[in-house]
Amino acid sequence: MPTASMKANVFRANGKFGIAEKPIPAPGFGEVIVRVNLTTICGTDIHIVKGEYPVRSGLTIGHEAVGVIHELGDGVFGYEAGQRVLFGAITPCGQCEPCLDGHGSQCGGALGGWRLGNTLDGTQAEYVRVPFAQANLALIPAGLSDEQVILLADIASTGFSAAESGRVRIGDNVAIFGQGPIGLCATLGAHLMGAARIFAVDKNPFRLEIAQRFGATDTLLAGADPANAILEATRSRGVDVAIEALGIQETFSHSLAVLKPGGVLSSVGVYSHSLSVDNAALGAGLADKSVVTTLCPGGKERMQRLMRLVESGRIDLTPLLTHHFYLDQIADAYDLFGHQRDGVLKVAIHVHRPEAPYTLVA
Repeated sequence: MPTASMKANVFRANGKFGIAEKPIPAPGFGEVIVRVNLTTICGTDIHIVKGEYPVRSGLTIGHEAVGVIHELGDGVFGYEAGQRVLFGAITPCGQCEPCLDGHGSQCGGALGGWRLGNTLDGTQAEYVRVPFAQANLALIPAGLSDEQVILLADIASTGFSAAESGRVRIGDNVAIFGQGPIGLCATLGAHLMGAARIFAVDKNPFRLEIAQRFGATDTLLAGADPANAILEATRSRGVDVAIEALGIQETFSHSLAVLKPGGVLSSVGVYSHSLSVDNAALGAGLADKSVVTTLCPGGKERMQRLMRLVESGRIDLTPLLTHHFYLDQIADAYDLFGHQRDGVLKVAIHVHRPEAPYTLVA
């Protein structure tokens, strides 16, 4: 009997990707097959297709998804076919030393928790296999739409983690460099955690408008010496927490420069090149400044917490979904997102469309 097939967006080589036929996966022990309804394109996916982050040829790309349980493997309890679930890139086992030590994103070793769209086939497909499903599938309350929760599994969780790792306290001054989707969620996270003044920095005025809606008190254009402006606004004191959310040398340097002695630089940017550190900004190593990095937390408990924020009306991330495509339009979606045209923030990929005209990759 032939194996049923599905459509998936696969990486072939640097700059080459597209829709291909793949077998619908079968679940192993502890795994669940999910029929994907909605997925996204992330900045990390752009790094992958450009060859800036290496993955194997033939890998299905993507790591944020909402879907419906299609088939359960042995050893999975409390779930049933047809239930709507949220899951993300980080799929910790919950049993290894890093997981039990509270670092699920490092499951099994450095960066090991990031499986979907990295070491395992990802979510830009009609079906996806979710490992360690018991720990990673979050049931979605009936009152919440796919669009309301899709960003919680990665982008929002990562942005909020930047504020959490930075140890934002009530009354803090916080500067956030980069107001892409992660930076905007970091802005929202700092606001939720009680920051008194939030400086949002970006080169795009539209993104700064969204940042104000998410809680920024001060917005600054990136090209107008934002570090000096922040120092002037804080009377040379600097900020308690600086969040770097873009992943380039310039914003890292600005983040360190505006940080007060004893402050925390929380970095969630993905860096494609080595960084240098300014000796004066570091206080010659004597300024008690901390630099922390964060990979998105995984696990269903985290997603359940964030869904409660949506249910209570505390957060609404739907303004970040600026563009919508179908899976068969994935090349156009990548082109738009990769070139940051038309005010794009996040692209939502609706996976199923009847009789869609797919073009297969050779």
